[in-house]
Amino acid sequence: MRFLQILPVAEIVIAKEDEALLTGIEGVLISHHEDIADMLHPLLKNQAPMSAARLVSYVSNMSGEESLATISPFVMRDLEHRLEISSTTLRHLEVFSTYKGEGLGSLFHAINRTQTSAGSRLLRQWLSFPLRDLNAIEQRLSSVEFWRNHVLELKRVRQILGQMGDIERRLGKISQPQCNGRDLLALAGSVHAGISALEVLVHATGGKANFEGLRELAYKIERTLVEDPPLATKQGYLIRNGVSPELDELIELSTNAQAMVSRMEAEEKEKTGISSLKIRYNNVFGYYIEITNSHKDKAPAHYQRKQTLTNAERYCTDELIELERKVLSANTKRADLEFEFFEALRKEILAQCPGLLALAHECSEVDVVASLAWLSLEEKYVRPKFSADGSLKMKASRHPVVEQTVKKNFVANDLELRQHSCLLLTGPNMAGKSTLMRQVALNAILAQMGSFVPCDEAEMPIFDAIFTRIGASDQLSEGLSTFMVEMTETSAMLKNATKDSLVILDEVGRGTSTFDGMCLAQSILEHLLSDVKALTFFATHYHELTSLDQSFGQITNAHMAVAERNGEIRFLHTLVKGRL
Repeated sequence: MRFLQILPVAEIVIAKEDEALLTGIEGVLISHHEDIADMLHPLLKNQAPMSAARLVSYVSNMSGEESLATISPFVMRDLEHRLEISSTTLRHLEVFSTYKGEGLGSLFHAINRTQTSAGSRLLRQWLSFPLRDLNAIEQRLSSVEFWRNHVLELKRVRQILGQMGDIERRLGKISQPQCNGRDLLALAGSVHAGISALEVLVHATGGKANFEGLRELAYKIERTLVEDPPLATKQGYLIRNGVSPELDELIELSTNAQAMVSRMEAEEKEKTGISSLKIRYNNVFGYYIEITNSHKDKAPAHYQRKQTLTNAERYCTDELIELERKVLSANTKRADLEFEFFEALRKEILAQCPGLLALAHECSEVDVVASLAWLSLEEKYVRPKFSADGSLKMKASRHPVVEQTVKKNFVANDLELRQHSCLLLTGPNMAGKSTLMRQVALNAILAQMGSFVPCDEAEMPIFDAIFTRIGASDQLSEGLSTFMVEMTETSAMLKNATKDSLVILDEVGRGTSTFDGMCLAQSILEHLLSDVKALTFFATHYHELTSLDQSFGQITNAHMAVAERNGEIRFLHTLVKGRL
């Protein structure tokens, strides 16, 4: 259920008898489907569950068997080695949207420098499920560093990716009957751009790669289809000359019919010596030869009289009848034959879906890594290090979103905490406590997803989960008060946090009376220090709690500095050790 809250799910396919499992899910289309696909289906080869077989059957039923060719096989995700971030934490930290529900102002919007929609989707996935495996994290960081060290290649690959369409989405359209020639040409352009982007990487690394099969497919699409094909695929005019001799003849007949009639007219004038001879067409008689009465005696014997007018006679010949038959049927035959070539090309593309999807995936990864490298150069991020002793050190750390808003006015801060310790933070409202704590959590997410971080130097532990309780999230429409929401979220945090977690609590207990709130805050803090032992950031207005450093050596008291001059209070946004 947690993943349904994190992932941007649009539709859930489920059996009618299992509908009770979806209690509480809102804003998602629920579709019932009872059939399941054969468990030996190629998409289900990786020990896929029954739900995946139901989904394959549903897609086949709704979109046809061909659409399954555009789907990658189901794979098992190792979520045990991913940083756990609940939907509550994502909301508190404004990772994908602000409290107002807007993308602008979120972490995702601030760091997204991807050039493709597929890259943007992959970046969102990396942000949703950061890593916990040190080797995997370091591998991503090394890839980012590679692009940082090859700026010319970085600029070039980003320029190429900016011209690349979404191969996955294109294939989805091509698998549908309503696809058209422009979809195929768009795919060809995307394939060319994707191969060019990967060739930049191959050239920079000195490696080797073979893209000839996919490149030839893209060239074949461009050689087969006209430059600007019509939207309709069954009315012809979308296949180039030279694809088929038979089709070329039909194209010649349908597009140059008037020229052929003019040539026949000139030939008949020369044969008969009748300069006024005309070949005309109407919907009743079709094509006919018209000769004025003054020259009708010169009409050859093989001319067959068709109609007599006051001033002229109309004739036909076997050659003209044959030309008419060819011209009138050419458009129909041309349209049918062109559609056959189009369908054959479409099926050939679908047959190469595995290679096309692999290309799309590689380009998405290059796009994400290159975008993170560009971000790090643009915003002066550094490569994080990971401490073996569980300590956290950040020199001149910054908030990745706020600093882009305030530009040069952002005040960076140094942080240093040992393993299992707590920073007890005090200071007035607007002093920057929440910003400081959020930037620690956001920097941890960035580091574990494989990104450089907004610091001058950064060393941190690898967290197994991040838990936050920030701000007041009233849910009055659900009958839940601010205090109830606060206690529910805090309870879940205390139950699930471990010694390897990062816990951030901002003014916990403020949703009730002062005395009760302070008692709750102290009890929660003592439990975190004594039992959970997670790395904790605890902001509070209860200054009485600062005396706990006498009983718990893990506590480091600190406050956000303010200054007064001429009766005016200035928020310095600077972290200072010691009580306020």
